[in-house]
Amino acid sequence: MMVADQSPSREAREESKEEGQEETGAEIRGEEPEEEENGQSPSHLPFAPSSQLSDTTTVDPSYIISLIRKLLPNNTRTQKQCQNATCNLYPVETSKECPLEENMVGESNYMKKVGDTEAINNSVPHNIVNDSEGSTNDHFVDWTYSSASTYNGMGPDSRNDDTGSDDNAWEDSGCIIWDLSASRAHAGFMVNNFMLEVLLASLHSSKSPRITEICLGILGNLACHDVSSKAMASKDGLIEMVINQLYLDDSPCLSATFRLLTVSLHGTGSTLWAKALLSEQTCLRIIWIVGNTLNSTLLEKSIDFLLTVINNEEVSNVLLQPWIKLGLLNLVVNLLSCEMSNVDDENKPNRTSFLDPVLCLVEALSNIDCGLETIFPNEELCHLVCRVIKLPEKYEYTSSCVSAVVIIANLLLDGKHIASQLSQDPEFLQGLLETIPFVSDDLQARDALWCILETLLVQIEEREISISSLHHIVSLFTEKSSLIMDDLDGHYMEYSNPLNGSNTGAIVRTLLRIACIIDEWYARKNEKIEETANIVDSDAKVRRLLHYCSKYSSMFSSPNAQE
Repeated sequence: MMVADQSPSREAREESKEEGQEETGAEIRGEEPEEEENGQSPSHLPFAPSSQLSDTTTVDPSYIISLIRKLLPNNTRTQKQCQNATCNLYPVETSKECPLEENMVGESNYMKKVGDTEAINNSVPHNIVNDSEGSTNDHFVDWTYSSASTYNGMGPDSRNDDTGSDDNAWEDSGCIIWDLSASRAHAGFMVNNFMLEVLLASLHSSKSPRITEICLGILGNLACHDVSSKAMASKDGLIEMVINQLYLDDSPCLSATFRLLTVSLHGTGSTLWAKALLSEQTCLRIIWIVGNTLNSTLLEKSIDFLLTVINNEEVSNVLLQPWIKLGLLNLVVNLLSCEMSNVDDENKPNRTSFLDPVLCLVEALSNIDCGLETIFPNEELCHLVCRVIKLPEKYEYTSSCVSAVVIIANLLLDGKHIASQLSQDPEFLQGLLETIPFVSDDLQARDALWCILETLLVQIEEREISISSLHHIVSLFTEKSSLIMDDLDGHYMEYSNPLNGSNTGAIVRTLLRIACIIDEWYARKNEKIEETANIVDSDAKVRRLLHYCSKYSSMFSSPNAQE
């Protein structure tokens, strides 16, 4: 039986419980975050409950338009450059000289008139720099951003020399738009009023990491809604500009970029975004960021992005194989190794554990429909995952243990030699039995655990092993017998329904193997052994476990179960 075929990975199962892509992934960001104790601003705020994100709005549309206008460049020369660049990059109504202005409600004609006088001297060629440092075109780097007063009749020479105050005004307006874009109605209105063009112009020109982060955050919210997501996918230059942000060195900007990419890969234009990520340089950059960042938020967002790539079939068909060739698997193994080192080392300072999301990533890869020996040619991954099963304080890592069980079950399907090694590891067998309560409510993980037990016990030749080893195995099953019996009793009613989907065949075969091992122990228990410490001290417990094995194996035995 192929565990991976029974149901989606745990990450996919969790995603299936969400109401949908829209609203649930939109961020609410009304103000610039306050300083944390370490002096760094948090790069995101918690998502708002979907129940609070209504499709209706009481916000005056003219107010939204005024906010969009405040994000435009603050002097006339660069305003005309913005117009020309926009007309070159994005196909709009050619009959209108400046669509960004003529189509905004309440826009005065001042900027249009002054802009026309300098059109000849300020044309801008269509050229976007895409280098490893994320630099922008020389024609855009001098742009600054306006406060509200810039568009109330002030001429080009009245520009504020204090760009810091301009940036603050831009950020204030941008954060309000960021909040409003969480609503589907607001998002659609913004897109219809050239929000995408304004954000692209800001990304072209921005020297401020905070401004770049806000632009990406707004785009991330817009990507959460179907209509605006489609508009983004069809907007010339937008996808390329977003991918260019991966070459920045600012952690909040990179976090916002990965969030935007994650949401976009869930949308209707996911294939377009995936193809744009195909370049070797971009793939290597993503792998490098995930493997080298020390920022917890960035690591979280980048792992979410990788999970989206793997779990989305259309996207994985485009990206997965190229990424595997460029070192994705080594990255995953290194991430897991690092997390296990942090778990084992009590002297290391406390930090957010990413063991669970990293194991979700490994689980998603282990569910891929191909030989896992091809994906993970070495045994290091198996050893790392087995260390999770052996953790003494499993209640602190419940989700991680559940993922580890599914991963090992999938690895055993293509690595039979691994089963032989694990069957000779009493510590692993003990840890596996201790994990039974954690998988009781997860059908896939529970079936996976019983499949692992079956595979391991088949490797044990009770008539060939020494009496001391036999005593040790029986002692182990006797010590953990209450966990086995509680699991069987807890699912008693499910087994009466043939359509419950539980893998009773693996359970039956496991119970029969336990019974055979106990019978052999009874036959040989009077033999002289050297390690008397391993002798089972409670014959009553052994007989009770044997009774359960006989009872439930008979109950589940059927032509179906024995297949």
